[in-house]
Amino acid sequence: MFIGKVSGHLVTTQKEPNMADSKLVVVEACSGAAAGKAALAPTGKVLVAIDSLGAGVGEYVLVTQGSSARMTEQTKTMPVDAIVIGIVDSVRLQDRILSRADGTLAG
Repeated sequence: MFIGKVSGHLVTTQKEPNMADSKLVVVEACSGAAAGKAALAPTGKVLVAIDSLGAGVGEYVLVTQGSSARMTEQTKTMPVDAIVIGIVDSVRLQDRILSRADGTLAG
């Protein structure tokens, strides 16, 4: 699993029938504290994931990949490699807590 930031939505005119009702999001992976700062930093690695939770652009999400991505009720019959399994409310990095409530985890 990793923390990523939703940077966009992917729209397709056609897709695998089992995926017809699935929302796709573009997610950029984040790393922990960069250069000694307690903040999430983009890594440049971008992927497409199924989003059954309704994450919006700019939100931080928890993503799982590989065979684990097909272990949810929604994805067990889909040819998927990544799925959003949580929308992040807070992260503790070093002695700092980043949270959606105070805006420090906002886009």
